[in-house]
Formats: sequence, C-alpha cells, structure tokens
Amino acid sequence: MENKRNFANRFDWTLAFILITFLVISLLAIASAQTSGQYGINYVPKQLQWYVIGAVIIGIVMFFEPDQYKKMAWYMYGAGIALLVLLIFMPEGEGQIGAPVNGAKSWFHTPMGNIQPSEFMKTFYILALARLISKHHEVYSLKSLKTDFILLAKIGVALIIPLGIIMKQPDLGSALVFFAITAALVIVAGITWKIILPTFVGGAAIGGILLWMALYMQDFLEKTFGFKTYQFARIYSWLDPYSYSSSDGYHLITSLNAIGSGEIFGKGFRGREVYVAENHTDFIFTVIGEEWGFIGASIVICIFFLLIYHLTKTTLLLKDPFSTYVCAGIIAMITFHVFENIGMTIQLLPITGIPLPFISYGGSSLMGNALAIGLVFSMRFHYRTYMFTTHDEDD
Repeated sequence: MENKRNFANRFDWTLAFILITFLVISLLAIASAQTSGQYGINYVPKQLQWYVIGAVIIGIVMFFEPDQYKKMAWYMYGAGIALLVLLIFMPEGEGQIGAPVNGAKSWFHTPMGNIQPSEFMKTFYILALARLISKHHEVYSLKSLKTDFILLAKIGVALIIPLGIIMKQPDLGSALVFFAITAALVIVAGITWKIILPTFVGGAAIGGILLWMALYMQDFLEKTFGFKTYQFARIYSWLDPYSYSSSDGYHLITSLNAIGSGEIFGKGFRGREVYVAENHTDFIFTVIGEEWGFIGASIVICIFFLLIYHLTKTTLLLKDPFSTYVCAGIIAMITFHVFENIGMTIQLLPITGIPLPFISYGGSSLMGNALAIGLVFSMRFHYRTYMFTTHDEDD
C-alpha cells in the first residue's frame, strides 16, 4: 500500500525533465523568431499558455490506468472521427469556424485559438490500434498466415476511415504520420515477415510510381485521384528549388540559407539575418540552425534522441501488451514528426505541414503531444503499482 502513496518513486522524472528542456528551447526559439517583424502579437506567452494546458492534460491522463484506456479506446477513436467529420460541415467563409488555411480545411477556428482535430486523432488512433492488436492476439493465441492476414485487414479498416477524411481536407502531412504509426505497429504486432516484406516493398513501389507520375503524368493524377496543383509544386520545388526560386521553391531556399549561414557556432541569440516566413511554427528549426549553428542544432537533435531512447526503454520495461503497443505507436509518431520536420528544412524530404514536437508554436500540436506523452506517464506510473502489489491488494 505504501507504493500507492509514493508519488515520487512512480513519477517519470526523466521524461518530465526532457519536456522542461523542450519548453526552454521552444520559448527561446519563438522569442527570437519574432524579431523579423512578421508577427503582430507576442507568441511566447501564448506558447507558455499551451504548455501549461499541456501539463494539465498530462496530469489528468496520467492518473487513469492503462486498463481504463483499453476500455475507452474505441470510444476515443469514434470521438476523433466525429470531430473530423464535423469539421467537413463547418462553414468555410472568411472568419468562419471552418475557414480553410492555405487550401486545407483542417482547423476549428475558436476564440481560444485554432484547434486541429487530426492532432488528437493520431493518439486516439494509436489507442484503437493497440486495443485491436492486443485483443486479436487474445482471440487468436495460435499464429498463422491466416490470422496475420485477418489482423492486417482489421488494421487496414481502422486506418482507412481517418485517412480518407484527412486526405479530403487535404492534409498530406498528417496522412503520412498515420502511415508511420501503422507501419510501426504492424511490425511490433508480430505479423510474419512473409506478409510484411511484400507489403512494404509494394508500398515503396507504389510511392515510387506516384513520384514518377507526379513528374511526368500530372494531368492523369489530377483527373483520376484528385491531386492538387500545389501538391505537385511541392515535389518540383523539393527536387529543384532554385528553378522555382520566385515561387514554391522560395521557402526551401530561405530555409537552407538560414541553416547554412549558422555554420558551426551560429550567430547568437536574436542574431538572425535570413528572413524565413512563419519560422515560429513548422520552420522553427531554421531559427535554431542559424542562431545556434551546427553545434546547437545537433544538441537539439540529441535531446530528441534522448526522448526516443527513454520512451523505448519504457516500452521495453512494460509487460502489458496493450501498453507496449501504445508506447510503440507514440514513439513512431514523435520520431516521424522529428525526422520529417527537420528533413524538410534541409531538403532531405519534401515540405509538409508537420511541426517540430514540443518546440514549434501551436496549441493543437502541443496538446496532442501532451495527450500522447500523458499516456506514457500513465503506463510508467501504474506499472510500478502492478510491479510491487499483489492481486489480493488490488482487489
């Protein structure tokens, strides 16, 4: 019974320290991003506000046990789908709650701020997949090719619903995150490589074909699959930004110039010289690269590696399959966000609307990530209870 009262031993202090480090980095980077004069308001206190709300979310989420999330998983998934569907029917006029931003209808515009339901749906989807996979293994204790195909089909159905709505918005960045989560959980679910390998190779082949078609068969993709002209422009400007320097390639060029000009040690806090549009959100890494240089940017990347390493250690510590799948999905989500966001600023990957977790300004991103990290806190917090108590004590 004593361990139930010993909060200090059950709380994940390492994870909390990492998050506080990200808070400091985020506030410094956003404060510096605003010196370019492109913003009419101070985003630093607003980001601190979102962090406080995120901390409250973590605190609430942490005190519910994993078994309770397992029971609520499909209800949360359904609530997320309902929000995505509701967004479709919101009025789109200027100043309306469902007004599109940069051609994408992905946000509820509220007096408190813009809320993007797909950020929360990512975590709801992870919970649903974790419940689906763990339940499947309970029903089919003996694995076979047939049971693995059944599991893969179930996962496909769970994916296609939110994916179809998100692509309709359109929000390619979030769609890619859903693919990354699914791929990770398919692997850790124990599905045989006789199925996984052909599936992944087939997916890579389809991606390669679509890239080739984007370069040489644009009209066909527009008419058949509904691709938009700006989506093709992102690919062209990614492969050859300097040929589109006055249009779609401009953002990438300024990003490369900003990061490159930081060289080894950077220009110092608020010492930026290269203008990068909206550098407090998706392109926050350009501020870090220019002001803190290669050394500072590498330190930030190392902190993300430390976060992923710590989450992986927590995942390996857990014994409950549901909790393990949840943590694995969260690791995949955060890892993909970091890889894609940093990769797009240095031309490693195409530009998508994906923020840098815990550092980019944004309420939806912070609250969505807080929800996910809160689940990890919960798994670790209640794991210690199960570890030191007997079933009789719990009863």
